[in-house]
Amino acid sequence: MNSDSEDLTGFKNICSIKNLRESVGRRFIVNDTEIAVFLINNKIYALSNICPHQHSALIYDGFIEDEYVVCPAHGWMFNLKTGKTPGGSKGLNTYETKIIEEQVYVKVPEK
Repeated sequence: MNSDSEDLTGFKNICSIKNLRESVGRRFIVNDTEIAVFLINNKIYALSNICPHQHSALIYDGFIEDEYVVCPAHGWMFNLKTGKTPGGSKGLNTYETKIIEEQVYVKVPEK
């Protein structure tokens, strides 16, 4: 991808893709919002890091099961693409990501 042709309006660079490990979450704070970022099969997923169950900032420490991240505190599951629970209920906010020249960008709205 050529960064000159990519529209990065609203996106923030958070790290190099080399700083992420497959299926292991990382915690970042972007625009005063805690996010959990995962690298799964060369795709980046970014979700809210705050579990709605007890408002714990632990999603980044969850484990990956199929297309879900499982909160380590109480086992709640959230779809990596949609943030929804397995039953389809609203769970976590998800954020758009891009990889440009091995740099990871995420778009998190200002609070």
